Amino acid sequence: MTESLQRGWCPALSRPMPTGDGLLIRLLPTDRIPVPAFIALCDAAHRHGNGTIEISARGSFQLRGFTDASAAALARDVERLGVPASDDVPVLTDPLSEDPDALIDATKLAFELRAAIKRARVSVAAKVCVVVDGGGQLHLDSVTADIRLRAIPTLKGLRLHLAVAGDAPSAIPLGSISPESASEVVLHLLAIIAQHGPAARARDCLSELARAARDLGAEPCLLTSRPRAEPIGIHPLCNGRFALGLAPAFGHAPAEAFSELARVAELNGAGALRPVLDRTLLLIDLGGAAIKQVAREAKALGFVTRADDVRRRIIACPGSPACASGFIPARTLAAEIAGRVPNVPGTIHISGCAKGCAHPAPAALTIVGTHQGCGILHHVSARDAPSRRVGLGDVIPEVIAVASEERVHG
Repeated sequence: MTESLQRGWCPALSRPMPTGDGLLIRLLPTDRIPVPAFIALCDAAHRHGNGTIEISARGSFQLRGFTDASAAALARDVERLGVPASDDVPVLTDPLSEDPDALIDATKLAFELRAAIKRARVSVAAKVCVVVDGGGQLHLDSVTADIRLRAIPTLKGLRLHLAVAGDAPSAIPLGSISPESASEVVLHLLAIIAQHGPAARARDCLSELARAARDLGAEPCLLTSRPRAEPIGIHPLCNGRFALGLAPAFGHAPAEAFSELARVAELNGAGALRPVLDRTLLLIDLGGAAIKQVAREAKALGFVTRADDVRRRIIACPGSPACASGFIPARTLAAEIAGRVPNVPGTIHISGCAKGCAHPAPAALTIVGTHQGCGILHHVSARDAPSRRVGLGDVIPEVIAVASEERVHG
């Protein structure tokens, strides 16, 4: 098996991953990016790579089409520009410290955690992930993580709810800890995971993690559920200004489109931006009078500006020829479906192969590329066995039929 097909490996700035269109670099910002630095980053992506920029489901930038030499050149540019990013254990945060609903500054706590992890030289599997949720509206309940911290109010004051191995509904709760003990607790739990081997995850040592949490002072507590977070739209900030969430169609756009969007945002007062969950980009510190103008110009550039846009219900990986594993042109097919089937049946996942990288979870309809054509799956993931296969030219009629059936029985 080639490196590009290994599941356990995450591409990073320091370790690009081979794909069908060259090397792929993933850049996980740890804080907001000043608009001028982002414009320069777009220019570097175009100059050194093929100019395609993606936003991942977890809020990373993915830059495509590099060689060994040009990837090294991009890394130098990223360092020179001072783009805040990390190649270490991913520590994901809710993105707006100025969110009026936030209970803590999650970005600050995450910075402290990253520094502690780096000092301790913790070595865990590439896919191990930590979530720090400050309690704001753009929460991280849908993110699957090995260790989850969520700020909650209690009778004893502010605490951090601790859970492991899942998204918010499925993770195993271990109690609550004080914010001051967060680094100690997270380091201890990561060390336990690491002891189980280079591929271990939190789910492989649940009883040990629970015992360690009790020994470190975790106290029983209840956690309430929250409505789904929607990053697309207008988000008020504590300073009286706003963040505007919008998205590249199907998670990707040319560097030139991103750069032009950033210029529009800057002309209208935005000082920074940040990629966030669900392949969304936040333009931060806009004045209220500027939001409609920015949204209009973003729409003209091809960006999704409404949460109910049909393109938000279609998830597609790059597919062929960009991905060496892809059997079908997933994003080309996604655009065709969006143009011809306005009422798609729930979430549609179009995967170039059975790995299902873009959407590991089940979808209402999954179309997966195979050696024998397009596999059709209902309410399962791309890794399950297809119920049947159709030719590429028969996919649109299949989606139309499913959409009609959903309307009848829904």
